[in-house]
Amino acid sequence: MANRNKDSISIPVILKIEAGATKQIGQYLKEAGLNKVVILFGNGLIDMFGGDVMNSLMEADVEVLQYQEMDTVALEDITALAFSLPNTTQAIIGLGGGKVIDAAKYIGYLLKIPFISVPTSSSSDGFSSSSASLIVEGRRKSVPAAMAYGILVDLDVIKSAPKRFLYSGIGDMVSKITALYDWQYEMEKGCAKVNDFAYMIAKKAVNSFVRTPFESVDEPLFLKELLDSLAMSGVANEVAGSSAPTSGSEHLISHALDKMLEMPQLHGIQVGIATYLMAKVQDHRYIRIDNIFVRTGFWDYVETLNLNVEDYEKAIDIAPSVKPFRHTYLHEEQYRAKAKEILYHDARLQKVFHLQ
Repeated sequence: MANRNKDSISIPVILKIEAGATKQIGQYLKEAGLNKVVILFGNGLIDMFGGDVMNSLMEADVEVLQYQEMDTVALEDITALAFSLPNTTQAIIGLGGGKVIDAAKYIGYLLKIPFISVPTSSSSDGFSSSSASLIVEGRRKSVPAAMAYGILVDLDVIKSAPKRFLYSGIGDMVSKITALYDWQYEMEKGCAKVNDFAYMIAKKAVNSFVRTPFESVDEPLFLKELLDSLAMSGVANEVAGSSAPTSGSEHLISHALDKMLEMPQLHGIQVGIATYLMAKVQDHRYIRIDNIFVRTGFWDYVETLNLNVEDYEKAIDIAPSVKPFRHTYLHEEQYRAKAKEILYHDARLQKVFHLQ
């Protein structure tokens, strides 16, 4: 699939990834000249973070025109809310997880106003991407949305989130290794054109992350490096005009699982497992991936989930139909066969799926 032609790219004007960022949100917005805002909170998050956010905005003389919790990504609900907002709204803030951030970024896109992304977990790079996963006519679909004008990540908040979100973010970040290899493969097959600058950004992001020294995943340096790298991933996609730099065959497996399963795992958990699998298929950097998953505790967590290996086997077969316009390794039958063989016989995956 050809990348869309772009005369310009959007990058965040505000980028703060630091401890205590939530309590400084008012000052950051005031400095950017954004004085009238609407805030969407994730489910239950007004009680948790509303006080700090509102006090910060009040102290900076930033007026909150409207605020509410948002727990839906249905297109019709988001569109109705967007066109009911006050005409004086200068920015839309999404504070929470994937749902509320997707809703806020789509409203920013519809109204052509700045979108401020305030993620409360590190579960994926969605907080920095310019696409949103919405429910359209009963089906989940990825649609164009606003690139974040501002990204504000409070490392204290990220650290307090349940560990499964951290492991999900690790899985999603490491997946850039196999995604980039798939993108290069597509170009070799004459099915895509690689944007060298986007490729470089995504590669630098994942390499910086996997080379970060750490003793514990709770260390500020580790958390900041993870969030910095996830933010860079969103910029790589913006430069490329597609998700190719950060989403390859490993993401197709996860998307297939989402379609199949009534209760899929977190996105980055599924992607992480599929990343290791596809790295073995590609014969590319799987030792590095295994090491980071061991050191962070990703594998230990995954082994507690009682995953079904047959689900992943089916997902491998479904994967090419998720994005038929791509040409990843899984779009070729020989590599699907190899992936299924590895799925059952690789020692690490045998432990993950309790096949031993």
